[in-house]
Amino acid sequence: MTPPPPTLHSSTIRSLPLLGRGKVRDNYAVGDDRILMIATDRVSAFDVVMDQPIPGKGVLLTQMSRFWFDLLGPKGRNLCAHHLLDDDPASVVDPDEAWQVEGRAMLVRKLRPIPVEAVVRGFLAGSGAREYLTRRSVCGIPLPEGLAHASRLPEPLYTPTTKAALGAHDENITYERTVEMLGEERALQIRNLSIALYRAASDIALGAGILLADTKFEFGLDADDHLVLMDEVLTPDSSRYWPVKGYVPGETPPSFDKQYLRDWLESAQVDGKPWNKTPPPPRLPAEVIANTAAKYREALERLTSIRT
Repeated sequence: MTPPPPTLHSSTIRSLPLLGRGKVRDNYAVGDDRILMIATDRVSAFDVVMDQPIPGKGVLLTQMSRFWFDLLGPKGRNLCAHHLLDDDPASVVDPDEAWQVEGRAMLVRKLRPIPVEAVVRGFLAGSGAREYLTRRSVCGIPLPEGLAHASRLPEPLYTPTTKAALGAHDENITYERTVEMLGEERALQIRNLSIALYRAASDIALGAGILLADTKFEFGLDADDHLVLMDEVLTPDSSRYWPVKGYVPGETPPSFDKQYLRDWLESAQVDGKPWNKTPPPPRLPAEVIANTAAKYREALERLTSIRT
């Protein structure tokens, strides 16, 4: 039986320059044109990083991103270029640091990030469901009457957000605002590609008995100004996954993402008071850590059991 990977809250790669630490990933420069992305076992909720890691999470996230890059990129459905390289991440660090990258790191092309997160929603959930309840819209986009919580939307909605710095909250913006930021041609390209990626991923996930409720994509530009899919893709950190079995519009489906953790945090306390969603976060009980890890693991196992 293969032993579980060592838990990693924060990487300590000294053989490469550190570019920065995000909520989950630590990025290091590899020359002038590549980046080593290490998915740690950190977990964030409500834009706050928890103090306790989720064992195995970084490896699961990396495996899932690789799965989707293969299926949606040039080797699969060829919907777009992506930043993932075939190089072995262990080849760019010192031997005694290799354990920190094994199974949890990706070597990727260095790109110019586009400051927009491309969110696509296929079902009424989360903040969209709360807005619909009072305004009959999602991110300002009008929707018909009669939709219940978790209903499938008539068509996938593109609802972009700003790309906030660590510790800050992403903010919803209109498609028209992305046109102002990026130009009409680029904004349209990102919107159309994001919806195409969502549709393809939804079709694949359905074959594994999973509904892809919503997700977000990030893009960058290469040296020739070509649009490239980057960062993570379609992981439980960036997507909302529900099981098909037992799905009923109007009811809150169980999820294969960190919604379980968010739900627990909604009732958690710090110093005897309800947590206000700012640091410091509550301490996670062992049961919550184990159950969160199990949710991520089940999503990966279900998806990778099929090949399309």
